[in-house]
Amino acid sequence: MKKIYILAAMVAFAFSATAQIDYETDFEFFAVGDIDAQDPAWRTWSGVPGGAEDGDINETFANSGTKSLNIDGSGVMDMLLISPTNPTSGMYTVQFMAYIPGGASGYLNMQAALTPEGTAWTQALMGGNVYFNCDGASGGSGGVTGVIDCSAFDETFSYPEDEWFKVDMVYDLDAETWAMSINDTEQFTGYPFEFGTQEFMEFAGINFFSASTNNDMYIDDVKMGESILATGDFTASNFSVYPNPVQDRLNIQSANAVDAVVVYDVLGKVVLSATPGIASPSIDMSALTSGAYLVNITIDGTSKTVKVVK
Repeated sequence: MKKIYILAAMVAFAFSATAQIDYETDFEFFAVGDIDAQDPAWRTWSGVPGGAEDGDINETFANSGTKSLNIDGSGVMDMLLISPTNPTSGMYTVQFMAYIPGGASGYLNMQAALTPEGTAWTQALMGGNVYFNCDGASGGSGGVTGVIDCSAFDETFSYPEDEWFKVDMVYDLDAETWAMSINDTEQFTGYPFEFGTQEFMEFAGINFFSASTNNDMYIDDVKMGESILATGDFTASNFSVYPNPVQDRLNIQSANAVDAVVVYDVLGKVVLSATPGIASPSIDMSALTSGAYLVNITIDGTSKTVKVVK
């Protein structure tokens, strides 16, 4: 069943003094189809956008709005969600909503070393292989393992089928261990990064892979950064941008002064920057060409990014 919710007229965010969200998306401003060329945070394993490897923006299921990202059962689809900061210490969290239809499977892992842009990704798996219904006959059950298949799990977890559920993966980069929660219930903690001979270099990102022909995993409302579990609900009273799509001027509604605004194109190039220093500024985007942009906004030392279409 397709789940559709009303999209708010303005995309709204709240700030926490201790929170740093490096990346956030609900996929609403992407076109249906391959994601790689639409967002620099996502790339295929080969580094070549499009084709069978590329994850698909779809309108089959959605936790919010009408779109999500699907990793299908082709056995080929292989997507990396890259951290913009590639941290080497502290606590780092990846949070997303997931939907796995009854009897279907899902898979992900953490990558611990960044591969330079423009080349095929170099395998840097740490923290184990994470399977949802690995054998196709264990719906609602999953596990993490230090071997290359699901013949034996070191830790197990449960998740609901045929409905959206929240996944929180919290990485202790100093202790080199991590924990997972499903719908705010801890499933395991203290799982080691250690995997084969790979050494931890940095938190490079998360790999979503079509591990079998049974794979059918939908992802929505992705957040990634430090201490994001403490940010609370997003509210329009703290920060919002409008209109979106924008024609000439992007208005930022905020209670506090906006310190900086940096606009990036889909290739990650800075195309506009400003330091308003006032609350609720208006940013002139009239000189930019039509397309999708990532707008990074800093208020009181905390930065967040929103996707804007022109």
